[in-house]
Amino acid sequence: MPGSLRKLLSQDIGRTSRSLIFFVLFCLYLRFVVDLRLIYNFTEVITNFPVFYKGRAFFCGFLSQPGGLVEYTGAFLSQLFYISWAGALVVTIQAWLMSACFGCILKAVNLSHLRLLRFIPPILLLITYTQYTYHFITTMAFLVTLLFVCLYLRITHSLMSNTGRLIVVLILSVILYTIAAGAYLLFAVLCAMYELLFRRQCLLGLLFLLSAVVIPYIEGVLIFGVSIINAYSDLSPLSWKILSFDNRRKLIVIIFILYSLVPLTILASGFWQIIRNSKIENRLNTLLTKIKFNISSPVLKWIIESLALFAIASTAVFFSYDKEKKTVFLTDFYASQRMWPQLLRAARCYPDNYFVVNAVNRALYHTGRLSYDMFSWPQNPHTLFLSTKKYEHASCKKSGIYLDIGLLNMAENALTESLEGLGERPSILKELALINMAKANYDSAQIYLGALSNTLFYDDCAKNYLEHLKSDPNLSEDKEIQRLRSVCMEKDYGFTSLHNIEASLLQLLEKNRQNRMAFEYLMSWYLLNGRLDKFVRNLERLDDFSVSQLPRLYEEAMLIYVFSVRKPVNLHGRQISAESRQRFEGFNQILNNYGKNKQAAYSKLAKDYRDSYFFYYVYGRQGTEQ
Repeated sequence: MPGSLRKLLSQDIGRTSRSLIFFVLFCLYLRFVVDLRLIYNFTEVITNFPVFYKGRAFFCGFLSQPGGLVEYTGAFLSQLFYISWAGALVVTIQAWLMSACFGCILKAVNLSHLRLLRFIPPILLLITYTQYTYHFITTMAFLVTLLFVCLYLRITHSLMSNTGRLIVVLILSVILYTIAAGAYLLFAVLCAMYELLFRRQCLLGLLFLLSAVVIPYIEGVLIFGVSIINAYSDLSPLSWKILSFDNRRKLIVIIFILYSLVPLTILASGFWQIIRNSKIENRLNTLLTKIKFNISSPVLKWIIESLALFAIASTAVFFSYDKEKKTVFLTDFYASQRMWPQLLRAARCYPDNYFVVNAVNRALYHTGRLSYDMFSWPQNPHTLFLSTKKYEHASCKKSGIYLDIGLLNMAENALTESLEGLGERPSILKELALINMAKANYDSAQIYLGALSNTLFYDDCAKNYLEHLKSDPNLSEDKEIQRLRSVCMEKDYGFTSLHNIEASLLQLLEKNRQNRMAFEYLMSWYLLNGRLDKFVRNLERLDDFSVSQLPRLYEEAMLIYVFSVRKPVNLHGRQISAESRQRFEGFNQILNNYGKNKQAAYSKLAKDYRDSYFFYYVYGRQGTEQ
């Protein structure tokens, strides 16, 4: 085998192996670190995640607008985020195709020696996912555009006639605009730049630019009947669907960089060609000769280039990775799956977020630890129900608590608002169907179940419920439906004030004294707001749950109350443990040692008593009273 051929083969093997390693790691990172299930699941932040239904009618709805095929395909592939490994594989394939297309363009503009640049689009794509944003359909349109650019370069490579090239571009433009809408403009600009800078065909390049104005108007406005703004912007980063929503604009700068990368590369290469043909070239060559160094060993060169690539990629994801948002998304996911122990473990990564603490309180209740471990987490009177105005739009997160506790009307109202704002997400449809079945609104329930039966991953659940409604119209054998009916009130109202929270919880207990969640949340609400007088008056409700021993936090609250009022309290046959009494005495002793100066005693008390109600009562309630 000739030496030159052997060298070429070794280079190809080296590049292929580097790409393989990069994209395997890319996929594993998405699967095990980012976990795309969280983007599929978290509805409060990912407001632009697409709805997808099986069936011809849903598909045909996309054919009435430019870019419908990309939107439909993107919506379908996005559903695979539901399965973590499948979603990671889809995004990895998308990133690999972007890299391959960019490599093809680099070769066409004489920059094949800068082959590592083709990994920039995948790295930019990875940054958007480490920040837990969703731009999959926009990047799909970008990928399709790059594929058409590569197709144009391949077809016109040996086509010398300007007329032939113009016909090719016009045909590709009409097809691409139909498929990818406003993203087509990038195709027209790239083809025009290539003709102007590399083939020196000024007239042809200007005609390509003119087509970018004419084709969207004729095809988009006149044929499809869309607005002139949508005709030029749909599926591009300039789309109003992205720019008009604050949460959707997140990381849109990265998408702009992604779209700008190829034209800037072509522009830089074109100007370099001009420089090479001028007198400046000799001066540059002289300068480069002084700093140039050769690496004779292909293996060493491969190692250095690979290390540089992986260092850049690792740095990018390290600084872009949003740990707090990952924790919020993960706790929300575990709550939706009712995986309470996993939720509590995940919450330790970022315990100071209100959304996280709200989910933790729910998990503590379901694991029987709310009245023991509640103050192991940073609490606030609003963390139980996210009752401040700041969280009034967190409808989906609140609906889970409302549903658990028996406030079905409030849950239904929250989910209906989410349905209007976020679209027909399967998780929302499922809960709305459950609520309507519990309220015996079977016609409405069947509508939601019918829609749910056309989704990809919730269809079996919907079909099972539809079958149960036929065999058991009253769902008397369904334990969850019967539980909801036993705890729900006929009328319930929103939490417009902290007083309404108390009133609603008391009404739930009037409806069903065995509603343990309503009881524990009521007692927790009293503790959080320092209403120990009301807390004491409701201690007798422990008899409804056959609780023989006071939970630790209840003991601590009772000791504070007895100490403050200086009179005994009826514990209904229960005793406060010696351990709690010792802790109370120890807490007071430390506080007295510092002359009752709370700020001076803070560090010492926090060391041993941070998880106690004593500590929260002294420090946690400052500034929280309403």
